[in-house]
Amino acid sequence: MSIAERNEPDSLRIENDRLRAELERYRERDRGEQSYRALFETMDEGFCIIEFVDTLRGGLTDYVHLEANGAFSKHCGLPDAVGRTARDMIGDEAEAWIATYRQVIDTGEPIHFELELTSMGKHLQVSAWPNGPADGRQVAILFKDLTERRRAETALAELNATLEEQIEEGSAALRLYRDIVQSDGSPVSAFDMDMRITAFNKAHEDAYFRVYGVRQQIGDILPDQVVPEQGALLREHMARALAGESFVIRDAFGRPELDMPVWQIAFNPLRDENGRIIGGFHHALDITTEVHGREELERTQDALRQSQKMEAIGQLTGGVAHDFNNLLTVIRGSIDLLRREGLPVEKRQRYLDAIGSTAERAAKLTGQLLAFARRQTLEPEAIEVRDRLEAISDMLDSITGARVRVSYDVPAETCTIFADVSQFETALVNLAVNARDAMDGEGTITIRLRCDASMPTIRNHGPGMGRFVAIALTDTGTGIDPGDLERIFEPFFTTKGVGKGTGLGLSQVFGFAKQSGGDIDVQSSAGEGSTFTLYLPQANALGRERKPAVQSQAMGGEGRCVLVVEDNMDVGRFATQLLDDLGYRSTWVTSAEEALDQLGDDGDGFDIVFSDVVMPGMGGIELARRLARDMPALPVILASGYSHALATEGTEGMDLLKKPYSASQLSGALQRQLER
Repeated sequence: MSIAERNEPDSLRIENDRLRAELERYRERDRGEQSYRALFETMDEGFCIIEFVDTLRGGLTDYVHLEANGAFSKHCGLPDAVGRTARDMIGDEAEAWIATYRQVIDTGEPIHFELELTSMGKHLQVSAWPNGPADGRQVAILFKDLTERRRAETALAELNATLEEQIEEGSAALRLYRDIVQSDGSPVSAFDMDMRITAFNKAHEDAYFRVYGVRQQIGDILPDQVVPEQGALLREHMARALAGESFVIRDAFGRPELDMPVWQIAFNPLRDENGRIIGGFHHALDITTEVHGREELERTQDALRQSQKMEAIGQLTGGVAHDFNNLLTVIRGSIDLLRREGLPVEKRQRYLDAIGSTAERAAKLTGQLLAFARRQTLEPEAIEVRDRLEAISDMLDSITGARVRVSYDVPAETCTIFADVSQFETALVNLAVNARDAMDGEGTITIRLRCDASMPTIRNHGPGMGRFVAIALTDTGTGIDPGDLERIFEPFFTTKGVGKGTGLGLSQVFGFAKQSGGDIDVQSSAGEGSTFTLYLPQANALGRERKPAVQSQAMGGEGRCVLVVEDNMDVGRFATQLLDDLGYRSTWVTSAEEALDQLGDDGDGFDIVFSDVVMPGMGGIELARRLARDMPALPVILASGYSHALATEGTEGMDLLKKPYSASQLSGALQRQLER
């Protein structure tokens, strides 16, 4: 406190404090008034205070606006309302407003109502209440704009109506889907992620009861209700569907004592609108009748194939019997004549020659049969096809006759195949003879050679892999009847007259081509000739060189010892007699096991082994392998009329003598082995 203040009288100081406090109260009231006015002007709700006045019409028959904020003018569309009466502002419309607000004055109670101002596109909520003393004439009115809310409510109502319509449409669609599924005669069911049944149609319900004897219920775990083996299978399939896989299975389901149809069941995952897997479903189709029909068809086809096979076997055996009986007739008749006493030497030699040539024809016949069956033992080697064609050209000219012209169309490059040269040449001869007969001995045969060719689909067999050499023989004959094309490679099938063909020529070509890894195709039109195309796998021109033919003459055995291994008694006796006549000593055993006992550890006392291939127990091939391993210096010759192992695996470098063999052939084979 300053010195001046300390000198002031106390009464003055007290008055001064009072004045200061009074001034602060005025300031506070002014600040409150300012806050009220700011709130009054900025509030969103329209607000006004009216006061009823007396007019010439009577008491309280109009009202004047004492106060009104900006929102009032905005909501009601009445600018500059303060100081003006209702009748002055809105004319005849004021009557209704005066009556409405007069209720507040008359009753002393507030009123609330909603008002739509169509001209302004507004919807207002109005609240009015007495203002001031109870006997006063003032009314406070609050206008709240409900326009946006009413618009939202209207939009919501319209949306609800639309949604209800869509729901109704969706419900109709769902009912349609349900009706479709229910009308499906095939079982359909759905399941959740726990494999519990969530829906099924009537067909599923009926089928389930028929095959399992119980009624399916919503919530059932299907794999737990069926036969255990079937349950494990169903659980596996349902798990695949729940993992997102779609697939089809075919299997029998049901109880054996009730019914076990064969079902084709399509399993699929069940997804929601976002693609999330929420379960699975399956659609089943009873294919029992179809399966049984297919099985019956297969049985019928098997029976037909068996019948055709038996017919083919009958034709084959009949043809073999016919040809062999002809050959045996010559042999038997010649033998009977040879037994006559005093037979001239000339006739004796004639009968012996007949027996020998007939035996050769019998050997050729069996060779052709083995060729067709692809069971002959081949000795493949690298063959330059142009050289072979040139080598046999004279023979082809001879067998086709003077009235048949054979022309050649061969490329300049080398064409090499890997095949049995003897069987290859025989196949060409058989094709040439077939072409000659088709032309009745007069016409042109054209032989075309193509290297690096592809083998097409032949008789429904797919195209061959790799590159092939194609040798085509085209004749100018009468062609082949379409009905005979499928049978021309069957053994003993022939369209030639009696005595003009055996029906084995083309079967030899077919068997040789197949066993060599190729095939033969035929194109023919009646009256326009035929083309037979032989496809053989092409080989590297630098393959194995052809072995030179060795001409061995029958020579004496000089007392060398041959171990004969032959289980057939007649052949064994014949072989030992033949060896004795050739000057060899021989020991004969009937099995490979016996041969090993005779040979001991080193084969001492034996110069060579001559063994059959097909025998009970250990066969000749296994015996030769054992001897090559344990006694490599001891030569071995194998003899066979047929061996599946040799036909499929080859000779493995072993010397093979084909039955029937002659004395000179046996002697030559022995000499070749002993001279090595």
